[in-house]
Amino acid sequence: MLDLRQLRYFVTVAETEHVGRAAEQLHISQSPLSRQIAQLEKNLGLTLFERSQQRIRLTRDGATFLSEAQALLRHADRLENLGRRLGRGEEGGLCIGYVADAMHTGVLPGALRRLQEESPGIHVALYSMSAAEQFEGLRQRSLDIALVREPPDRDDPLLRAATLLEDPLLLALPAGHPLAASETISAKDLNGQPWIAVEEEGDPAWRDTFVASCVASGFTPDIRLDAADPLTALGLVASGLGLALVQKSMVRGATEAVAVRALPWHATSIQLWAVWHHIDLRPVVASFRETVLSQERETGAMVPAEQE
Repeated sequence: MLDLRQLRYFVTVAETEHVGRAAEQLHISQSPLSRQIAQLEKNLGLTLFERSQQRIRLTRDGATFLSEAQALLRHADRLENLGRRLGRGEEGGLCIGYVADAMHTGVLPGALRRLQEESPGIHVALYSMSAAEQFEGLRQRSLDIALVREPPDRDDPLLRAATLLEDPLLLALPAGHPLAASETISAKDLNGQPWIAVEEEGDPAWRDTFVASCVASGFTPDIRLDAADPLTALGLVASGLGLALVQKSMVRGATEAVAVRALPWHATSIQLWAVWHHIDLRPVVASFRETVLSQERETGAMVPAEQE
């Protein structure tokens, strides 16, 4: 059976690539740390590190094992957090997974604000995770609800999902740009323009997807900069560094330095989904889910689609 302490030692060494620095972080000496790593390798029958006098590096198998070890330790931390809250007599609190869009659009902050008003004693733990990690957390019951950009597979027997938000993409351009004076902008107008591409969290092919969607609409973007998130992109647009496609919910607070135009011929949007386990073990989970869903119904942003 895996020893969680050894796994934590392994992860720390792998992340620092230095036994000495890892030992300092773990507050132990180097010799016991090296012995624990060697014991883990022996138990697994696997060489995790390539060792030299200068440094220690992960093997290819070690890199694969690291990813799974990190996921297991995150799950263990959430499980410990849940157990401690239950031990204090709390209703279990809430463990919520989310992607950045859930924060940027205000969906998650609004739901948490209402939860605090209705149940001020509920403890909430937030975890920024990829969709795949959130789905696994729901299946393992270490997460109570997931807020993601895509639903799970329809044939997943354990998970249910509902669309929270259909957020259309709008063109953001510097207010002083020549196209800002036009009420309608064609695909031809955007050819040769400098662009700021907005990264999509958890999607390694996001850049190719962005370019393909633009080409399909009739123009090829000249990407000059990559922005980590829509707010960063808006800041770059405001500085006159290029054009960007940003969700409607994000441009509402744009400054006077940014002009916004709809592109009817480029009808793309960002979705936000709520996902949960099909069995509710605690009333607080069902209550919070209804809070999330009802909030969007009231704002008119809710799309009535539920995945059974």
